[in-house]
Amino acid sequence: MKKWLTVLFVAVFAIVLSACTANKDAGKEPSSTDGGGDAKEKVLYLNNGSEPTSFDPSVGFNAVSWNALNNLMEGLVRFNDKDQPVEATAEKYTVSDDGLTYTFTIRDGAKWSNGDAVTAGDFVFGWLHMLDPETASPAAFLAYPIDGAEAYNTGEGKAEEVAIKAIDDKTFEVKLNAPTDAFLSIITNPSFFPVNEKVATENPKWFAEADSFVGNGPFNLSEWEHDVKFVFKKNDQYWDKDIVKLDKVDWAMVNDTNTEYQMYKSDELDVSSVPAELAEQLKNDKELHVEDQAGIYFYRFNVEKKPFTNKKIRQAFAKAVDQENIVQYVTKNGEKAAHGFVTYGFKGPDGKEFRESVGDLVSLDKEEAKKLLKEGMKEEGWSKLPKVTLTYSTSPEHQNIAVALQSQFKEALGVDAKLQNVEASVFLAEQKELKHQTSRSSFLYDYADPINALESFITGSPMNRTAWSNKKFDSLIKSAKQETDAAKRWETLQDAERVLIDEAPIVPLYFYNQVSLEKSNISGIVRHPVGYTELKWADKN
Repeated sequence: MKKWLTVLFVAVFAIVLSACTANKDAGKEPSSTDGGGDAKEKVLYLNNGSEPTSFDPSVGFNAVSWNALNNLMEGLVRFNDKDQPVEATAEKYTVSDDGLTYTFTIRDGAKWSNGDAVTAGDFVFGWLHMLDPETASPAAFLAYPIDGAEAYNTGEGKAEEVAIKAIDDKTFEVKLNAPTDAFLSIITNPSFFPVNEKVATENPKWFAEADSFVGNGPFNLSEWEHDVKFVFKKNDQYWDKDIVKLDKVDWAMVNDTNTEYQMYKSDELDVSSVPAELAEQLKNDKELHVEDQAGIYFYRFNVEKKPFTNKKIRQAFAKAVDQENIVQYVTKNGEKAAHGFVTYGFKGPDGKEFRESVGDLVSLDKEEAKKLLKEGMKEEGWSKLPKVTLTYSTSPEHQNIAVALQSQFKEALGVDAKLQNVEASVFLAEQKELKHQTSRSSFLYDYADPINALESFITGSPMNRTAWSNKKFDSLIKSAKQETDAAKRWETLQDAERVLIDEAPIVPLYFYNQVSLEKSNISGIVRHPVGYTELKWADKN
């Protein structure tokens, strides 16, 4: 999975200028009087972009939550520095011959940050919390390979019918409804972290403040000044604490790339994203890191709001987009233009790239776009196109892309689209509630399989957010999940992508990469192509 490339530590939300003040001493190593020891503390200074959505692992299913969560907590398995899932809180596991039953043994040294032992019951509690319909976890669909999980999550089954159980305090058993090769990768996702049942029962909001947070990962949440910063300290209860070199991680919340870069240059941050206008200038900088990332930036059409109720009009807008222009002149960070939804890096049983096998499914075609718009308006009986509004969450980068699309729609279709900027804290909730007509979006893969992205658009999926429903597409995804022939499964997924792009509830723009500046004295930060940032091995000299 080595063909894509997302700007790390950049979340796409509100600029918090006060973070600059809060981090005025960032990047300066504390003296022994600050750290209380003979040696200087190793403090890594990062930028999270904005306030985490939640540190409840079942709810914090986005870039501003999961990178931090991945270092505060830990699941049964964890990606190693070679991007492979290996034993973590579980010291070992077995898989039945039919591939349906996984049995995990919790290691003796696994503890919560308050000293409690991590138990199999904590995993049962955490996973059922994710699947509880009342939690409304956006990640719950990831657990659907587990027998009974989907039924419970959709209100058609009971918690006790979900096939997970604590055989004893150290033994956790999971039964699947079909063999799932990617299961170990799936459960590295923060949504599958355990939750301390005793703590959560006493305080259901245990995750909301630093003084009540209890984790089991390499670091503890020691400070949280909401909308300004949060701080991690090394967790002395972590089973693998000897491998952790950092004493602290100080996270700012600055959602402006230029401000972030200036903080980096003034040694207030150890890592920074690259402002688009400086990409060319910095492309050969010795501190520049370009790494793989599986993900896509795209726009969603709400098929229940005119004019995108009409398929031909959706297709017209999709064919009016010039993806190459956006990556070359707007984002300017070496991203690949997206002419389909599934990213590069997935090879099928024939050894060929999924993306290259399917080819380009949507590209700029102004003449066809005009033709489709005219035909769609005729079908609807419209002499004038209903107003079009492009909605995006607060960020200079999102605004630049929206402005570019506005210009492209005007040039190709003669449509004057309005731009609407919505604060990050409101944007996602409104998008889920289908309040936007067309809006920016992104998808980062949770596990290494094309179906992870494609199944987001099945009917009723909380990740859909377009109101689009297509029986053929749903059937193809269902068939792919049940297909045991690898070649046929691959062909089925390719057919599903063709339906998605043809129906055009979305228009792809570009595939992500991870481009960052990193101080020369920093080492060991691992950024997984599919997965999250690891600070477990990070060091600062």
